Amino acid sequence: MTANAILVPETDPAVIHRDQGRYCCAGRWTLDGGIETLDAQRQGVNWGSGALQLDGSGIRAIDTTGALQLLNLIAALERDGRRVQLTGLRAEHQALLDLVRERRATAGEARPAPPAWNGLERLGRWFSRHLSHGIEFLAFIGEAATALGRLALHPGRFRWRALLGNIETAGVHALPIIALLSFMIGVVIAYQGGQQLKIYGANIFIVELVALTLLRELAPLITAIIVAGRTGSSYTAQIGTMRITEEVDALHTIGIRPMDLLVLPKLLALIIVLPLLTVFADLFSVFGGMVVARAFLEVSFTDFLDRFAQVVTLTSFLLGVGKAPVFAAIIALVGCYQGFRVRGGADSVGRHTTISVVQAIFLVIAANALFSVILGGVGLWR
Repeated sequence: MTANAILVPETDPAVIHRDQGRYCCAGRWTLDGGIETLDAQRQGVNWGSGALQLDGSGIRAIDTTGALQLLNLIAALERDGRRVQLTGLRAEHQALLDLVRERRATAGEARPAPPAWNGLERLGRWFSRHLSHGIEFLAFIGEAATALGRLALHPGRFRWRALLGNIETAGVHALPIIALLSFMIGVVIAYQGGQQLKIYGANIFIVELVALTLLRELAPLITAIIVAGRTGSSYTAQIGTMRITEEVDALHTIGIRPMDLLVLPKLLALIIVLPLLTVFADLFSVFGGMVVARAFLEVSFTDFLDRFAQVVTLTSFLLGVGKAPVFAAIIALVGCYQGFRVRGGADSVGRHTTISVVQAIFLVIAANALFSVILGGVGLWR
């Protein structure tokens, strides 16, 4: 501070005035310090010509808005042909002024255009990104397997209430939609296939078409797809919201593993529930086929059930139901993994929920195709 500095109370507004040939800036040059009056004050000052000295030693506080006003004042005086020298600023005020001057100078600069990528480079980047995501997902599966091992060693630590709650949410609440869609699929399959069989007088073979197609393939697959869209997405949204609200970090802080609390109950509940839902879907889909056979193909319920017992073996039924736990593990792991990958805000939750459903359905269909190839190769589908 210079010897001629003007002492201004902390509550004084920003001012510009002339004192004995010097031009002084004083007061609080902040947003709440009345800097909106500086333009009018500047018009009322008798500015000399040529070189002039602007004393900033009286400035008690300054923020970025005040620094911008000061720079605008100097720029306006220099445009009028004057040479301005700013003196007396405190070191911290001078540092803020330099920062605002630098940022204002670079604010209008255009950012360099991103480099243009050719097709091969884009393909490589796409492959590298998805490969890293695949490795992360495998690591997540390994972590879940480790958590299951800890659960086997210490079953008393498992949260059974969370398991039962997830069984109710993923299983009991899904029964109406599973029943409706399974019945409709049975109706469609029976009607479309039955029209062709009716041409050749082979109406009774509608039983083989409906029973084997639905029990082996469609019922487990459609049930898994419905659960992926309904339950897998809810897993992602729930964990993703907890990531945004930092509840997952809070679990780490209090010594609770999120894998034990958030993933294992969901995983085990879905593994238990999905086979039961598949059996439920089998019943309603076959019933839909029976209704169509009775209404359009002159195959009574009694004839349908008699032939059903002849053509459907226990192996066919168990192979269809046996795929459900694998589908359940895929849906639960993908849903939880995408939930933990949420970053940022609500848009990230929506994006990863969409990714979760798409990936789960894709992997379920791929796993079902793999089952068909393997089981057909060893002769179990015959």
